Amino acid sequence: MALFKRRTVGKPGEWFYCLKHATVEEGPQCRAADRFGPYATREEAEHAMQTAQERNLEWETDPKWHDKGRADETGDGS
Repeated sequence: MALFKRRTVGKPGEWFYCLKHATVEEGPQCRAADRFGPYATREEAEHAMQTAQERNLEWETDPKWHDKGRADETGDGS
């Protein structure tokens, strides 16, 4: 028996951004590995790539996620 039931029909109002087709979809039409979401509105799903880019930039510049400062503090230079 499967632990998780594969859901092939979305809930009303769920929106996804399909990475494979670069389109917005209502409900999960493509496999989970190929989509972002769910989003509450179509507009949020349309901006999924922009949102991801902004979050990536925040992560790349967040000092909590990088060990560079720790190496400088210990003096090992690596």
